[in-house]
Amino acid sequence: SMLSYLQVAAQRGILVKDGRALEVLPEINTVVFDKTGTLTLEQPTVSQIHCYNGVTELKLLRYAAAAEAKQSHPVARAILQAAADQGLALPLLEDAEYKVGYGLKTQIEGRVIHIGSVRFMAIEGFAIPPDVATHQDESHALGHSLVLVALDGEVVGAIELQPTIRPEALEIIRDLHKRNIETVIISGDNDAPTRRLAADLGIDRYFAEVLPEDKANLVRQLQEEGHKVCFVGDGINDSIALKSADVAVSLRGATTIATDMAEIIFMNGTLGQLPELFTLADEFAANMRVNLVASMTPGIVGIAGTLLFGWGMTVCVFLMQSSTPVGIYNAVKPLLNEQRREIAHGPADHRCRGWSYNSLLCQ
Repeated sequence: SMLSYLQVAAQRGILVKDGRALEVLPEINTVVFDKTGTLTLEQPTVSQIHCYNGVTELKLLRYAAAAEAKQSHPVARAILQAAADQGLALPLLEDAEYKVGYGLKTQIEGRVIHIGSVRFMAIEGFAIPPDVATHQDESHALGHSLVLVALDGEVVGAIELQPTIRPEALEIIRDLHKRNIETVIISGDNDAPTRRLAADLGIDRYFAEVLPEDKANLVRQLQEEGHKVCFVGDGINDSIALKSADVAVSLRGATTIATDMAEIIFMNGTLGQLPELFTLADEFAANMRVNLVASMTPGIVGIAGTLLFGWGMTVCVFLMQSSTPVGIYNAVKPLLNEQRREIAHGPADHRCRGWSYNSLLCQ
């Protein structure tokens, strides 16, 4: 049964790397989502650039993009895309130090550049211009985020990033609620945009401005409260939380460390397969119960027949052996049903013809 459901999941573009996850999924009562790249599309867009202390927008964007040139996280890609749209030639990156959950310190053309949150700038001891608070309030009211840029210890600008909610996210949350599954956001982003996203999607709870190590602590806290937790994330910041969760899910195209930690990967790169995953897990649990009944019933009937009717060994052996073809048929039934479904309706959009469990593992 396990092998059959692993193959069915693979045919539907769901790579289950650890079969035990299918056994645990029916017990899950809480799904925790990362925000950026999971509930929102992986790459936000630069909506506005705020400049302080006489620095121009293009100069600010040029330095910010050069600093992020070797980074792969969504914010970096958004800044690099904005620079590419402006046709900016980027200077050579001399040195870089990435502080996970805080920001980036680099050296370019002999100048020291810091990029990160207000918290990061405060930790570095930089004075925050008065206009930052105003721009932060305005951007947060729209559900946007601000990334500050400092040159040689002076905050000279802020890049405003606009997230885009995944089109399937609202329907996914509604489906989870129908299954009586609580939904939670744990994000390193600021409180206001995280709160707005939670309200827009109907998320039950949210935690904002959470450092990577604290994400795992929150997962363990939920588990101590009696929750069975499935964590869905895609970034380096999520790796510790993914490892701590009862079931870890990631998306194709996520960071390598996230997909390595995840037990399940959605190969189409969206959340649309999450309800289907829970349905498959429920079907697997029901299939296993049928197998259990099929294997135990002949023994119980044989014992009762021997005690009440004096059945001999031959009858009991026949009864025991009769459970074997029943168990085999029940185990392969998911594959047969999947084949019939594809013949009748064709592969769904998210499936790939010819995909198998082994081929997905190779990818």
